[in-house]
Amino acid sequence: MKIRAAILSHSAAPTPYAVSKPLEIAEIDLAPPGPGEVLIRVKAAGLCHSDLSVIDGNRPRPLPMVLGHEGAGIVEELGTGVTDLLVGDHVVTAFVPSCGSCSPCVRGRPALCEPGMVANSAGTLLSGHRRLLHNNEILNHHLGISAFAEYATVSRNSLVRIDKSLGFAEAAVFGCAVITGTGAVINTAELPLGRSIAVIGLGGVGLAALLGTKVREASTIIAIDLSDQKLMLAQTLGATHIFNANNPDCVEAVRSATSGGVDFAFEMAGSIKALELAYRITRRGGTTVTAGLSHHEAMFSIPHVGLVAEERTIKGSYLGSCVPSRDIPRYIEWYQQGILPINKLLSETLILEDINAGFDNLAGGESLRQTLTL
Repeated sequence: MKIRAAILSHSAAPTPYAVSKPLEIAEIDLAPPGPGEVLIRVKAAGLCHSDLSVIDGNRPRPLPMVLGHEGAGIVEELGTGVTDLLVGDHVVTAFVPSCGSCSPCVRGRPALCEPGMVANSAGTLLSGHRRLLHNNEILNHHLGISAFAEYATVSRNSLVRIDKSLGFAEAAVFGCAVITGTGAVINTAELPLGRSIAVIGLGGVGLAALLGTKVREASTIIAIDLSDQKLMLAQTLGATHIFNANNPDCVEAVRSATSGGVDFAFEMAGSIKALELAYRITRRGGTTVTAGLSHHEAMFSIPHVGLVAEERTIKGSYLGSCVPSRDIPRYIEWYQQGILPINKLLSETLILEDINAGFDNLAGGESLRQTLTL
């Protein structure tokens, strides 16, 4: 079938993207779903730093590629062997298609699925196939989704069925921002009740983490960012203290406000400076969790003796250590109960033709979760 989609052919285009237009809106061919696959009509897709990092070259991916990995839509067609979804079901995408049978999957860690990682790195679906074509050239899939398009053919294992009463713009953010941010708090850190925490980086993922710490009744919630606008929003969402990371005394100010540092620090900015700050404001015996993705060659170093003598823990978090089929419905239920107000993270609504300007907004650091409506 013919669909419109946003194609990235070359990375590292100059900014502003509204002028250089790294994403080309074009008509392409989308193949129907093969065995174990599903065709969905994409209704909403979020603009995320994981997309931006492919555009700016920080996360190399096979090109050309249709970007977009945080989406929500409606099931249109089922491939053979898919018996647990129905045409008309509403679904959210999950950007790691878990096979269910590799070692991490059987241990309940689908975010680390080995065939899923191979497929995502290669730009294919879990089956190893590509279903996108433009002018007789095969296009790659972004993290098995390619949601910046009117329709997408994806693995059944990339989808979670959701409550039809949920709006698509709200639903889309559960596929990345919420499971990554809130999941880092609930699953990776297993945050105990009543602890002190800090979140560094207040984009959609960081603010979703902050909301997750509210669920766990954190006693002290420190919000840190470069944007005063985001800091003010964090305060309305429950932050007890806010600090601008540009302040040269930021570390000492946080340590003073928390009598030596926080129990848990969550780095969500995707930079080594942010991770270093997170580690420095974590108290003795505390845990530093990072879900940010910096340049693939960036290195983080710490004093070995401090790690040992202070009994520190550093944990990475991918996909929020989530089981999507378990956690996405659970987090949606929390949202519907008013416990997890993720609607407050949504900012601009865009159409496909606005996408390059939307990534300028994201790169500028002021936007939260912009959403394409298709």
